[in-house]
Amino acid sequence: MPGPDGRSSRGLRGRLVLFDLDGTLVDSTPGIWASVAVAAAELGLPEPTAAQLRNMVGPPLQDGFALVLGVPPDDVPRAVTAYRAHYAAGALLDVAVYDGVPELLAALAGAGALLAVATSKPEPFAVRVLEHTGLLGAFASVHGATLDGAVRHKEQVVAAALATHPGGRDAVLIGDREHDVRGAAAHGLPCLGAGWGPAPGELRAAGAAAVARTPAEALALLADV
Repeated sequence: MPGPDGRSSRGLRGRLVLFDLDGTLVDSTPGIWASVAVAAAELGLPEPTAAQLRNMVGPPLQDGFALVLGVPPDDVPRAVTAYRAHYAAGALLDVAVYDGVPELLAALAGAGALLAVATSKPEPFAVRVLEHTGLLGAFASVHGATLDGAVRHKEQVVAAALATHPGGRDAVLIGDREHDVRGAAAHGLPCLGAGWGPAPGELRAAGAAAVARTPAEALALLADV
């Protein structure tokens, strides 16, 4: 089957393709940034810088507050609670599907690939975002963090996806951050970098197998990843 760029997408039948969510399928920065700012204000922290806001998209929320904003460990739960209150009230729906993503998902499904989501976003929030954007039906399963934080790292959600689809072959993760590369590598999987996301520069340095500039290019590169 030809892909969007005219190259063949043969060899995808039965292949398990895992997708990160934020920065890969959808641009969720407006809602995330607004919620981070609300949480920082509630804790009396300085207004987050542009760099800090960018770095809050991708890692688990608890880790972002601790490592990016420097929230003391005892205050991290309060920061998470403040963030989630604002986020769940509606900010999580302030998202936009990246151009070319629906076509990529349709091409992969048409070629017989098995698609699943593996995200560090809490699973209930991920499902709401996917429902809101009309993408949920493209995926056989959705795997995300637990609200208590026991499951939040990328390697944990990738493990859940692999366990759910033991028959999926040649699994690969498509993601936009270094956390995706490391989470895939923990299971011996390659990561195809979503270079259309907010942080393409860190993907190669982290060891991504390849970096696609667009979703259409991702389909072409999957043949070699």
